[in-house]
Amino acid sequence: MMTTQPEFDIEAAHKYFAANCFNKAWDLIDKARRSEEEDEQMLQMNQASLYHWLQRKDCNPVNLSVGYWQTSRIYALLGRPDEAVKYGLLCLKYAKGQDPFYIGYAYEALARAEMMAGNTDKAREHLARAKEAAGAEPDEDNRKMLIADLQSIA
Repeated sequence: MMTTQPEFDIEAAHKYFAANCFNKAWDLIDKARRSEEEDEQMLQMNQASLYHWLQRKDCNPVNLSVGYWQTSRIYALLGRPDEAVKYGLLCLKYAKGQDPFYIGYAYEALARAEMMAGNTDKAREHLARAKEAAGAEPDEDNRKMLIADLQSIA
């Protein structure tokens, strides 16, 4: 029988699993070749990360923007453009009002998803907005990273 209060620090557990699951999903994103099981695990790790972020008292729009960006990227990698667009839009929702870096990545996610869906006009619009945000990003390393990712969208 489960007790109502666990014997561990729930806040610490959410903090640990939010980051750990995000990083494990990222490792799988970076892997050149994944098995079907790894593809599924990549998605599950991302979903677990988002769940744990949503349980944290310090969760903010930036955290959600980054989490939803990762979800959109994973769905793009899995060849599921409808879901990639859906989570790209959630990313943008939480990126609005944040630094240009987050706004740029929201548009990057949407451009990648729309390109994959065959909506080249929409993809180009999102790319233009992402490039505009990249130009407004004051941190040189962040700007370079965003521009490199934008260049990877075919």
